Amino acid sequence: METTSPHMASTAAMQPPLELDPHTFRMQFPRRPFLIDHNLADHPLFAVSRLLELAKTLPENCVEYNEGRISADMGGRLSPRNGLSAEETIRRIEEAHSWMVLKFVENEPEYRSLLDACLDQVRDLSDTIVPGMCQREAFIFLTSPQSVTPFHVDPEHNFLLQIRGQKQVSIFDADDTAVVTEADIERGLLGKNRNLVYKPEFQARGKTFDLIPGKGLHFPIAAPHWVKNGNEVSISFSITFRSRDSQRRAIVRQFNSVLRERGLQPRPLGFSPLADTLKYFSYRAMRRTRQVFQSSKQA
Repeated sequence: METTSPHMASTAAMQPPLELDPHTFRMQFPRRPFLIDHNLADHPLFAVSRLLELAKTLPENCVEYNEGRISADMGGRLSPRNGLSAEETIRRIEEAHSWMVLKFVENEPEYRSLLDACLDQVRDLSDTIVPGMCQREAFIFLTSPQSVTPFHVDPEHNFLLQIRGQKQVSIFDADDTAVVTEADIERGLLGKNRNLVYKPEFQARGKTFDLIPGKGLHFPIAAPHWVKNGNEVSISFSITFRSRDSQRRAIVRQFNSVLRERGLQPRPLGFSPLADTLKYFSYRAMRRTRQVFQSSKQA
């Protein structure tokens, strides 16, 4: 297991965690992917020995570890398990051919403090663009060499910070219907199909980013992507949040999903601002009515 010197730990604590360029942020966030710099590569919270301790304290449903020798295309199937325990996966990560994610690590005070330090910096720039930062969450990815994370979408504003090793991220425009349809995105975001169908011909339509320690990448909400790890063990820190805009967009997509289940073909999110507004308030009204009805049944 590697160790972190007191000098490295104190240096990491003194530096601001992120290095954000205000001009780039204003021009790109939240619709386009872009690189940022960070100062967390030597942070002691990401030593493998510390991550092993963290995994032991997290609830079982917050530790996921899967086989990494897979393709980008899982066709809607879940990634297979690797046959190891969480502890074995971490201890043998160099040869385990696996990827692991530690979820909601903000519930541990030290990681919560680090997440807040990062997202406070983001909020200083994001709040004038998408106000109302909320639901701050953090995830840590520990990945074996050459492992693959399949093609999928995520529901949050997300910055992935590369701590150790290298990985290549292929990311695509959520509005490119030649790659993914709005119905695909709805299923992915709502947990109905975690992994999406990927075809090699998609690759030319996306952008590829090479992440090394000290670099991070902004992922637009619902932007399809897949990840190929480099020749070393990789550790990445994902800092995420929701906003009033992201919550509104999620509700519209939920409403559209309900309409699709009833055999209708709703206009996709963004096609009609007026229709999106009507769906948003209709869905909220339906949810309130359901809650009142359930409360009256229990009374």
